[in-house]
Amino acid sequence: MEMRMALAEAGFVVAAAEYRTVPDTFPAPVVDGKAAIRYLRAHAAEYGIDPKRIGVLGDSAGGYMAQMMALTHGEKAWEQGDFLDQSSDVQAAATLYGISNLLNIGEGFPPEVQHVHASPAVTEALLVHGSAFRDWPGAAIGSDRQKALNASPMGHISRNEPPMLIMHGSADTLVSPVQSAQLYKALKAEGNKADYVLVEGAEHGDDSWYQKPVIDRVVNWFKATLGAPVHTANGTKDKDANL
Repeated sequence: MEMRMALAEAGFVVAAAEYRTVPDTFPAPVVDGKAAIRYLRAHAAEYGIDPKRIGVLGDSAGGYMAQMMALTHGEKAWEQGDFLDQSSDVQAAATLYGISNLLNIGEGFPPEVQHVHASPAVTEALLVHGSAFRDWPGAAIGSDRQKALNASPMGHISRNEPPMLIMHGSADTLVSPVQSAQLYKALKAEGNKADYVLVEGAEHGDDSWYQKPVIDRVVNWFKATLGAPVHTANGTKDKDANL
């Protein structure tokens, strides 16, 4: 909530969107996220949004969603529902301690934690393969690597991606910092614009993420990336809208 308020106070139009999670399976969350962006573009004039400058922000699973929204432009099969005449592309994305590759969420953690991520009952396996039912025993995330990669941001990186701010805590024990580091390296390898910030001592979603330096870093990045307030449809400058 602190981050949303700070963005709104800086003049951004802020919207929070819900999306389906487990037990629904991929691509349900991505379909919902894209639908939310199309809705906002369709109602841009009503809400004071510049449809050419839309950014996404999320933490943890929301960070995964922000990454997927940024990196899956052009995936027509995931454009479902209303306002299909609108684009779901975004022009900037910020991800905080998000998941970039469902295949190695536990990388860098102790062996016992990595063993948990090999279970068919872990969240990423349920998202990609679904839960056990009747004669279906479920499946580990690595049982179909291509399917898992298709459901991962890392599986969709190419050139000409929107700018991305990637932040992670060095002390995160739930989602390995490897997730953000590998995303940053992959984006830069393709010539994309990306900024990587490792927050020293920060755990997964702890109080470190609600401190002014972190919030300011995100707000200032969006200001620099998306730009200044826009002119509304009637030609007057709206000081309260710059997204």
